[in-house]
Amino acid sequence: MRVSRFYLDAPLSQGEQTLTGDVAHYIARVLRLGPGAPVQIFNGSGQEWPGEVVAAGKREVVVTLDAAIAGMSESPLQTHLGQAMSRGERMDWAIQKAVELGVNEITPLFTERCEVKLQGERADKRQAHWQQVAVSACEQCGRSVVPTIHPPTALRDWLSPLQADLKLVLHHRTDQDLDALPRPQSVALLIGPEGGLSSDEIQQAETSGFVAARFGPRVLRTETAPVVALSMAQQRWGDF
Repeated sequence: MRVSRFYLDAPLSQGEQTLTGDVAHYIARVLRLGPGAPVQIFNGSGQEWPGEVVAAGKREVVVTLDAAIAGMSESPLQTHLGQAMSRGERMDWAIQKAVELGVNEITPLFTERCEVKLQGERADKRQAHWQQVAVSACEQCGRSVVPTIHPPTALRDWLSPLQADLKLVLHHRTDQDLDALPRPQSVALLIGPEGGLSSDEIQQAETSGFVAARFGPRVLRTETAPVVALSMAQQRWGDF
């Protein structure tokens, strides 16, 4: 039997736990789980609490939790994705798939050709939305640690302080592939917008220690590129 997993941003311990809000609504009204249904709760600490539903009402769900168990191990490769923002579901899709592929941090980026304009309250709401996309992806894929979605940031402000063993700016106008690169423990990946990074932006990245690289001859969409890049990085240096 499939056991549904749920994220709860709260301390967890063995015994009864009352769930409210969206998670309670999803359990009781969407999945229609009743008393005796198995569940597994996690809070991003790396541990999981198996248990079962005791009661499911309109406004709250009561579960009883067993002792904590170790959650899924994280990849030994630490990855930070700098993703130029795209409109609508494309950004959601890129974040969802990046989480499934083991990313640890994502920073949405403003670039020269980025069509998304966010500031103030709108930026805060989008960040919160993207963080929830990451949570939902963890619930689905089995991860026990939720990646951090940073606030939207200008590319130039993201480049300079960034720390990683290997920093890659990905574009098709280079002949450099991954085979000649040393094995890192941490990787930063810079993905441009639908129109690509400008020559000046690529130069800024290289000045900040990024290495230009490509993953084959074809031009990939902005939401496809992180999936390919993270898959190849995990296959070479991570846990694939």
